[in-house]
Amino acid sequence: MNASREPNARWWAFAVLGLPTILISMDQSILYLALPALSSELGATSTESLWIMDMYGFLLAGSLITMGSLGDRVGRRKLLLLGAAVFTVATVIAAFSPTPTALIVARAAMGIAGATLLPSTLALISNIFTNPRERGSAIAAWFSCLMVGGALGPVIGGALLSWFWWGSVFLVGVPIMAILLVLGPRLLPEYRDPNAGRIDLLSVPLSLGAILPIVYALKEFATGADGSATWVPLICGALVGVIFLRRQQVITDPMVDLRLFRSRQLSASLVILFFGSMTTGGMYLVVSLYLQTVEQHSPFIAGLWLLPSTAAIVIGSMAAPGLLGKVRINHLVAGGLLVTAAGYLLMTQVPEQGSMVFLVAAFVLAFLGLGPMGAIGTDLVVSGAPAQRAGSAASLSESSNHLGIAVGIAAFGSIASAVYRSQMAEVDVPADSVSVTESVMQAATIVRDLSQESLRVFVGDMNEAFVSGMHVTAWVGVGLFVALAGIAVVALRGAQPPQPSTDLPGVEDDDVSDDVSTDKALSADDER
Repeated sequence: MNASREPNARWWAFAVLGLPTILISMDQSILYLALPALSSELGATSTESLWIMDMYGFLLAGSLITMGSLGDRVGRRKLLLLGAAVFTVATVIAAFSPTPTALIVARAAMGIAGATLLPSTLALISNIFTNPRERGSAIAAWFSCLMVGGALGPVIGGALLSWFWWGSVFLVGVPIMAILLVLGPRLLPEYRDPNAGRIDLLSVPLSLGAILPIVYALKEFATGADGSATWVPLICGALVGVIFLRRQQVITDPMVDLRLFRSRQLSASLVILFFGSMTTGGMYLVVSLYLQTVEQHSPFIAGLWLLPSTAAIVIGSMAAPGLLGKVRINHLVAGGLLVTAAGYLLMTQVPEQGSMVFLVAAFVLAFLGLGPMGAIGTDLVVSGAPAQRAGSAASLSESSNHLGIAVGIAAFGSIASAVYRSQMAEVDVPADSVSVTESVMQAATIVRDLSQESLRVFVGDMNEAFVSGMHVTAWVGVGLFVALAGIAVVALRGAQPPQPSTDLPGVEDDDVSDDVSTDKALSADDER
């Protein structure tokens, strides 16, 4: 089938691309509720639990720029299928990991393989759907797949944990990847930039060297460390980041074409996507732990309570493209961000008892407002680059999303834990359960194993400390989203809906178009 020219073929191709999109997002959230059981059975420390949770997301985000640039060079379908094969093997290894260290390594391999998938899916969508209205709907549906995957992760993980061992949560990806490997070569066309040069091998370690030290610093901060353990890696990561960016300015074939950032709407969209994803990822973790620790729900039931918020963001993202002709882009995005801020404002008023319905309603409102940001912001980033650079632009968008989520988990988890530890330090906790004061994650791991007699002694203080931490993180969310709404109003003023892409015509199977060089496309973009 010619996915570039036949409408039905295009949407069949999208269906195949939606599978890895759902899975990658699901694997980032599937441990939100599985982490307590996993940590208990593997005997993971609180630091190891944090690395198990975040290693996947951080290496996924850290490798996206490399893989997006690589896809532009070797072919986006080829990289997609190669990544699917590697991801499948890493998933099986993770499921049968005997130690926390082995699982951390497997999660790292999953993150690197996952980084080959997301920019390829988004770049292929932008190449296949050249009509701006149709592309907007496809990207909104793609963003919805990300959100649905993130929501299904806890539910599916919770259901599997009710019947099987913790490793079963990883094996979900095997049949999904099998479908992609079978149908991908038949339904997906191949695209690559015929004029792309070789990938700069020095830029690859520099990009990771900029991200991973900062990740380590956040991890140390999350465990209560201070001093050199936090600031030294943070400074080192920032310095390597500067070196990476300077190198991109002087080499012939940069991994990140900094000329793309001359577009105000592209730069603003990336900022909004990063900080919006950071807050969302962090608050999702805090709320999911609240449902387990304070409300004492099983992972499966807790996951079900999170589903309404996902339905809300899907509604918001799918409705956004249809509103573009009626509402200005900057007003539509800013309005959604203010709705999210209102949802987090309600979360600052959640009481300690009888609050679950109130909390879920506030969370639904917050997620409803995220739809326009995700759908329109992603489209602005991808359509703002020449078609030959679609993979690189997609990697920037996904780096903002996934690095934001990973940073949010560490940062918001650290804030909530700091408030929790501060209040629990004044509580007289029984000797057999003193470790419950270490962090909110540790509490979620241990509290369900304590006797009712032990719980009765300090459960009220524990819940109060947990809710206080959630209030503080929600206030941070309010401030960030109000600020992002202001950025959207100013920076996206005058932004127009994306126009049809004519830089790179659709190509079926393994043929590659060489009609327009990357340099010419970028030059034309500069002139505009």
